[in-house]
This record gives sequence, structure tokens and C-alpha cells, in this order.
Amino acid sequence: MIRTLNTLFVTMCGLGKIPKIPGTFGSLTTIIILYIFFHVLNLTSNIILIGLIIIFILSFLSVAFHIKNNDNKDPKEIIIDELIGQSIPIYLYEISHGTEKSSDEAIIFYFICFILFRFFDIVKPFPVSYFDKNYKNSFGVIMDDVCAGFYVVLSLICFMVLKSYFI
Repeated sequence: MIRTLNTLFVTMCGLGKIPKIPGTFGSLTTIIILYIFFHVLNLTSNIILIGLIIIFILSFLSVAFHIKNNDNKDPKEIIIDELIGQSIPIYLYEISHGTEKSSDEAIIFYFICFILFRFFDIVKPFPVSYFDKNYKNSFGVIMDDVCAGFYVVLSLICFMVLKSYFI
């Protein structure tokens, strides 16, 4: 029972078992869920943050349990790390815009975050690659996606700074 619940958690209710591009499906599902939380249900950012922190903490234990007796220490079916990494730029966007956000603008921003996150998660620039190669445990599985999420934030900040100089 516990093993089944754990597998459901780390595979985001089985999405990770999709044979092709499970990480992409995990990221896409994350932006849909966050859009619903922020723009349809209008949950407060504090409630969403508490949920994300709980998921972050549980992920370390759940991923470690899932890979414990597995030769592959970063199996493709584990996609809870995509939820964590993809949530970082979207959450920061939402709290930075407060109540002054339109749903149409959010959809565009979410799409840009999705594309950038998938790019950094696949290409794995340093330090994403460092965590991916050097930590064959739950820490490495999760932290490479956290770094990819922060790369998205850094990219968007650089774009906004450059835009302010040219417009």
C-alpha cells in the first residue's frame, strides 16, 4: 500500500509511466495545475507555497524510497521533480504580479516558462549537470530540476533588464 502511494506520488499519479517524454508531460501538467490554482480557484499564494514546500520535503523521502533497490538512480518515471522545478518560475511570477495580472498574460508567461524549463532541463547547463552527474540519489534527482527552474528565473530577469534598456 505504501509503495503504491509512493509510486503514485513520484510519478504524479502515473504520468511518469507514459513511455515517451514523461518529464514534458509532468511539466505541462504542473503549469495547468498552477494556472487553475492561481486563476480559476484564486487560491492565495501562501496556501500554494505551503503545498509546494510540503511536496518539496516529501519528494526527498519519496524519491529515496522509490530508487532504494533500483540500479537506475534517476528513472524517467520519477517526475515529481519536474513539478518542483517548473513551479519555481511560475510561483515567483505570480507573487511578483500580485493582483495585477491578467489570465491571458499568465498563459503566455506560463508557456514561456514551460519552454525555457524544458530547455534547461534537457540541455543541463552547469550547475544542473553537476547535480545530475554527481549525486545519484534523491538530492540529485530533485536539485537538477530546482537549478533548471532558477535558470528560467534568471533568463527572464535578464530579458527584462535588456528590454528596459531598449524600450
